[in-house]
Amino acid sequence: MGKIRSHGAWIAALLLAAISQRTHAQTGADSTGIRQAAMDYIEGWYAGDAQRMERAIHPELAKRVVTIDPTMGRSQLESIGAMTLILRTRAGGGTHTPAERQQKDFRILDIFGNAAVAKVVASDWVDFLELAKWNGRWVIVNVLWEYKPKTP
Repeated sequence: MGKIRSHGAWIAALLLAAISQRTHAQTGADSTGIRQAAMDYIEGWYAGDAQRMERAIHPELAKRVVTIDPTMGRSQLESIGAMTLILRTRAGGGTHTPAERQQKDFRILDIFGNAAVAKVVASDWVDFLELAKWNGRWVIVNVLWEYKPKTP
């Protein structure tokens, strides 16, 4: 009798884990929302479309890159916020990239519940996007980016 009871508890635990995982599983709507935020971000940048950029990002966005201080030779973290990124977009920062160079390769790296990580490979850099489902839609909360190596 003890074996049956412990076997039943084990099955119940497995079922509970499966149900719990299913409630946090990615849906087609989530994939679409994540992709839409990423495309509004990168296409908005290239087009100088501040409205698309604003739609893509959370108001408290942090966008960061690690650079090397040339005088000290040490790493430093440069950061901009949502408003700076929107203003730079509005000023046409991305419009200087010719259409034939406007790379915007996108891939979802992971998703769990209301959190996701995606990657956008752009013309001269790579962005790692952290997204959150916020008020029912996916927005970019953080970006860590890196310049691509210069090709001769």
